[in-house]
Amino acid sequence: MEAFTYEPAADRLFGAVHIALDHEDGTLTVSGDGVPRTEIRRIAGTPLESHVPIGTRDQRRLTLSVEGADEALRPAKGFLTRRSYRVEVESTARGHGYLLVPDSLGTSRLLRDGRLLGVFTSTGDGTVSAAWEGSNSGERVEPHDAAVGYALAAAFGTGAEPMWKLTLNVLLELWP
Repeated sequence: MEAFTYEPAADRLFGAVHIALDHEDGTLTVSGDGVPRTEIRRIAGTPLESHVPIGTRDQRRLTLSVEGADEALRPAKGFLTRRSYRVEVESTARGHGYLLVPDSLGTSRLLRDGRLLGVFTSTGDGTVSAAWEGSNSGERVEPHDAAVGYALAAAFGTGAEPMWKLTLNVLLELWP
């Protein structure tokens, strides 16, 4: 894969959100007038996983920064359940915990401190969109929330197969 800068996402709350991903180099950048600059970086020498846009789900080999401040990034390994594809972020500077977790074949929910903010879709071609649900429940969606959500959706993708299908795929791979 090569470096890609995708068409900006037209976010209804934050305007144009720019996403740049370099799978080979292991960098992802989210920027825009309405969101803080956010970067996810993969440590050099990390073996690449082709099915993960950023190249790995190994939390020891990834860093996340929002406006230059490091945040704790914890992607789960991804195996038999949708929840096993979750990605957690602990923002100590902001005092929030984020969770991006698949809720269908193609979408993932973004939660802040356990409360739904929005639903993200990443189609695999670099296009990421957000449907903000937080305002419906009284949650105010902040620019920091949007930047983290776009970065996680672009770096790790969204959605996952249902458990029964993931289990069937594993069993079929083991079948001689």
